[in-house]
Amino acid sequence: MISVAAARAACVALVRPLAHEQVALDMAGGRVLARDVIALRDQPPFAASAMDGYAMRKADRRPGAQLHVVGTAPAGRAWQGQVAPGQAVRIFTGAPLPDGADCVVIQEDVTATGAIITLGSTLEPGDNMRPAAGDFRVGDRLAAPRRLSPGDIALCAAMNAPRLDVFRKPEVALIATGDELVSPGQTPHADQIITSNSYGLKALIEAEGGRARILPIARDDRDSLKQVFGLAGGADLIVTIGGASVGDHDLVAGVAAELGMEQAFYKVAMRPGKPLMAGRIGDTPMLGLPGNPVSAMICGMIFMLPMLRAMQGLPPRADTYPLARLGCDLPANGKRTHYMRAQIAHGADYPIITPFDSQDSARLSLLSGATALLVRPADDGPRTGGELVEHIPLGTSYP
Repeated sequence: MISVAAARAACVALVRPLAHEQVALDMAGGRVLARDVIALRDQPPFAASAMDGYAMRKADRRPGAQLHVVGTAPAGRAWQGQVAPGQAVRIFTGAPLPDGADCVVIQEDVTATGAIITLGSTLEPGDNMRPAAGDFRVGDRLAAPRRLSPGDIALCAAMNAPRLDVFRKPEVALIATGDELVSPGQTPHADQIITSNSYGLKALIEAEGGRARILPIARDDRDSLKQVFGLAGGADLIVTIGGASVGDHDLVAGVAAELGMEQAFYKVAMRPGKPLMAGRIGDTPMLGLPGNPVSAMICGMIFMLPMLRAMQGLPPRADTYPLARLGCDLPANGKRTHYMRAQIAHGADYPIITPFDSQDSARLSLLSGATALLVRPADDGPRTGGELVEHIPLGTSYP
């Protein structure tokens, strides 16, 4: 068995960044930017009013001062003229500041009588204006690679970038194996179960920016498994689920070897999920996940998601995790890193994490109810409530 860190590094080494493609800005949310976006204009391109009010000279901004209103400047239409001493221009948020004006008094601090305004006895502090290029300048960059957030998309739009270069979405072929499995919606026999792993992994893949293809369930014979492998053509990553152990009906490793797989490793010192393997069939990386539902999902988080990130040009994340205070005593851990389903609660300084009593790798209900994974290092000694421990918050794209 190899360590989790060694296995993860081996998985990432099997993949490389995919090609770029160009997409319309309104389709780029959640994609990974492949080339820097460069601003084509200053933002704002002019000094602009930050409030509805009156533009004037700072020298005239005095409590009780009276000024003559000589024009109006709505957003999108600058007032053409020069603001002279004793004059003001009615201005609205986003409108260019008129020549000669260098501040805005908000309308709540002004009393208007016809074309004359009187400033109040107390005035809100500040100039209430946005300087030209106060947000960004021509040539400023939004650096790649990065997963594009809604805020990033808004920034790219302001930079006047209608199309973006992004990494192609990784396509993942999912192959569940086992005579005991039927698809959701079908009626299982008394000795069968509904397959769940493919659907949970598909959700993981697509949340990380990939595209998943759920292939037909491969039965426990070599011909069926080879046939389903044949349907994985064109995939950037093949992920098998189940059949990677050493039982009589665990055929994945043997069939993959017949198809030319070069194995990178087999078995990882972790719980849940020891029977894990990875390698490459021709030019296509392959990840063999265990069949127990929770094992498959947690191994998908720990190993598959870093592969997808690397395919999209994103750097690896650190192997350190945020801290929480343990909510109960725990006995010593064994020789394998243990990822324990747990719940997080608010704490005075750190969150409080409490693992479920049962960690059965077949109990998906506990994974669904978990808000974190408590990470117990291999050979970790006994722990008492209140100690700081590492955890992986769930609901994030990658631990």
